[in-house]
Order: sequence, then C-alpha cells, then structure tokens
Amino acid sequence: MRRTSATARIARWLLPLLAVLCLGQARAANTTVLRYAPIGPIYDYRWQVLALAMDHTRASDGPYRLTAYNGETLSQSRLTALLQHNQIDVVSYATSPEREATLRPIRIDILRGMLGYRVLMIRAGDQQRFRHMDTQTLHQRIALGFNSQWADYPILLANGFNVTATVGYDSLFAMLAAGRFDALPRGLNEIRPELTKFRRQYPNLAEEKTLALFVNYPVYFWVNKNNPRLAERIERGLKAALADGTLKTLFLRAHAEEIAEVRHAHRRIVRLTNPQLPPGTPPSDTSWWWDQH
Repeated sequence: MRRTSATARIARWLLPLLAVLCLGQARAANTTVLRYAPIGPIYDYRWQVLALAMDHTRASDGPYRLTAYNGETLSQSRLTALLQHNQIDVVSYATSPEREATLRPIRIDILRGMLGYRVLMIRAGDQQRFRHMDTQTLHQRIALGFNSQWADYPILLANGFNVTATVGYDSLFAMLAAGRFDALPRGLNEIRPELTKFRRQYPNLAEEKTLALFVNYPVYFWVNKNNPRLAERIERGLKAALADGTLKTLFLRAHAEEIAEVRHAHRRIVRLTNPQLPPGTPPSDTSWWWDQH
C-alpha cells in the first residue's frame, strides 16, 4: 500500500513535468529559424526590422528565432548563391535585375530611400577641394572608388562617373587613404559607422560636408524563390508594423543622427538616374527623414 502511494505521488509530480517538456519540444519543433546575412554595424537596423516583422506575425504563424550567418566578409554574389542553395534564409540589400530574376523580394523599402542618399568619404585634407565643386567637375576630375560586385556600381557608370573598381570591402578604405582614388560614396546610414570602424587604421579619412548624390535605390528583404510562405509572412509583418507605426518609430530611433544631419547640412544634391530599377518601381518615399521639395 505504501509502495502504491509513493508511486502515485511520483506520478503526480512527473506527469506535469513531462507535459511541460513535451510542450516545449513541440514548440521548438514548430519554431521558424531564420539564418540571415550580411552582418555588421551598418546592417543592424535591417535585422531589427526583420525581428519586428516576425514579432507582428508570431500570434498567427508561431515562434521564430533569428540566427546570424557569419558572412560579414562574403561578397553579395556569394550570399545570393547561399540563399539560392538554402544555406541562409534571408538577405537584405538593394534591388537589381539579376536579383529580381533569381530571388524573391519583399518589395517594401525598409530604409525609405536612405541608402540612395550618398555622401562622400574623402581624405580630410581635400575638404576645401570639394567645397565649391560643380557637377561637371565632379564627373570629369574626381575618381570614385567602388566595389564592382555591388548593385549600384553600374549606376555610377551609367551616370558618367570615373570609377576605380575593386572586389574587396576593407580594401576600399585602404585605397582611399593611399590616394588611389578621390572619394568613396557611402549611404547616409553607412558612413559614420565605417569612419568609426576604420578611424585607427586610416585617421586621414573624413566625411565630405557639402555634396550628396541621390538615386532611387530601394532596399528589400529577399528569400529563396521557392519560399513564398516565408516571403508572405515577412511582407504581412512589415505591413502590420507600417500600419501601427512601430516601423517608423524604429527607423527614426535608429537614424536620429543621420536625420539631424540632413536637416542641418544643406548639401548640394546631385541627382542620378537608376537604370537598374525594375519597371514600375515607385520613387523612394523619403518623407520620414527628408523633404525633397
């Protein structure tokens, strides 16, 4: 009788525990794991946006976990190949005809046109040289450095710039510091983190203060072409975050310094055309951070 009573007590203790364990295993089995890339300070905001979109669909679609793929030094073409072979699940970069043909975009510009607002990284001693430079001189006498694998490389060429190309990333900053070219166009959201990152190595690099290039250059999330379910979930989450204002709040908080600079800098804007845009792509909506009129 005592043995039976003890067994009953153990059962009463074990059964709830087993139920919790089974529930936990079931939830883990149903958790959507998303491997994402690229990573690094200039991409942090993008993955905060992805988490926000997934949070907005957690109740309807279940739990998720974001896992960074350690691909900071991988080229964009390599990341595209990894996505096509299901070795990563989500990437985030700008549109191009090749990407539209091979991947599945979620066509909501998560950077609201900010990546298309390019300021110039230069050598600090050249500030005066750029101060009163007109557009013709910029095209004729200035050599821009750029990565030939980036989707906006053809945009610079199509707009008549003299471009010194490389396939590296870190090497661009070394080449600029060494005088191999005159300026490196960087997105408004990119240049400050990069100057901070490379300050010790290249203390002579600086942000040019009077000019900016602007091109319609939307940044999307991209998934494997054969994964419409994930694309639909991300799109639904982004639209929900737009509707309730949480995406705007995140954007304004993440880019407060950049927005303040745009409003006080009064740069001369050199507008570029983008032959890479798919037909029907709308103009960048910059109203959250920049009044173009």
